[in-house]
Amino acid sequence: MLRQFFGAAALATMMVVAPALAAEIKPAVVYDLGGKNDQSFNQSAYNGAEAYQKDTGTDYRDFEIQNDAQREQALRRFAQRGYDPIVAIGFSQAEALKKVAPEFPDTKFAIVDMVVDLPNVRSIVFKEHEGSFLVGLLAAKASQTGKVGFVGGMDIPLIRAFACGYKQGAKAANPDIEIFENMIGTTGAAWNDPVKGGELTKSQIDRGADVIYHAAGGSGAGVLQAAADAGKLGIGVDSNQNALHPGNVLTSMVKRVDTAVYNAFKDLASDDWSSGIYVLGLAEDGVAWADDENNKDLITDDMRAAVDQASKEIIDGKIVVHDYRADNSCPF
Repeated sequence: MLRQFFGAAALATMMVVAPALAAEIKPAVVYDLGGKNDQSFNQSAYNGAEAYQKDTGTDYRDFEIQNDAQREQALRRFAQRGYDPIVAIGFSQAEALKKVAPEFPDTKFAIVDMVVDLPNVRSIVFKEHEGSFLVGLLAAKASQTGKVGFVGGMDIPLIRAFACGYKQGAKAANPDIEIFENMIGTTGAAWNDPVKGGELTKSQIDRGADVIYHAAGGSGAGVLQAAADAGKLGIGVDSNQNALHPGNVLTSMVKRVDTAVYNAFKDLASDDWSSGIYVLGLAEDGVAWADDENNKDLITDDMRAAVDQASKEIIDGKIVVHDYRADNSCPF
């Protein structure tokens, strides 16, 4: 199923690995704040590493940072101990990686959600705005009040891109829809504050929102919980979060961070590593909306047809989803 598994090619890529080659690598992952059990962004990376280990028998090491100072320390320590490749999760790892990667030119690094232009670094970025357009369209179609919400984590251009794509998709379905938008904070702590996420969600519900999308990492647990408690609909992000509150999660905007991690390991193991920039959107099965048993009763045939058509038109270039990061603006 395209929406659930995000393309046969991606699935095949994650499953076909030569164990003999895979055993030769010594991979590591450094997670962002919030940790590998955030049920969202970091956990998707963890799932990719776990899948590779299961498929190939290759052990890996990982580290959950507790503060910003540990980013550089963790990357350097793994490199000193011969780990290769080393995958850094999150845009906030960029400055640390810029310092560490040149010190170890023979070690391969990857970073998710930021571009670091160095010869031994693979930069993996996503077209989050495309996936957010789709869930925005679904939100508008599911809304009974004509009001929907967005709760972001850290107020940065990346999260503004989620919000803008969501707004564009919602307005494509209902030009008159009202959209509330809040950010949890301006520091890394914004990714791990479910209480604040829940409070902002309750505030939006009090103003009439009945569908709320979060792009807030671990803080999103509070968003989804508050929506479910109020009998409203939440929308998950990064990982498929439909199962967290079955019947109260309309869908999830999934980023294939798991595939990015898996392929970083696989490519080095199979001597197929390449550095440079990888941009993954709908056409590359890098983003999608989650459609499974947990939300099947929430998605009508009309909604499914509309989002399938929008997906095709985005891939074909008939719909151009605005990327906030291009000019730091959102016209919607």
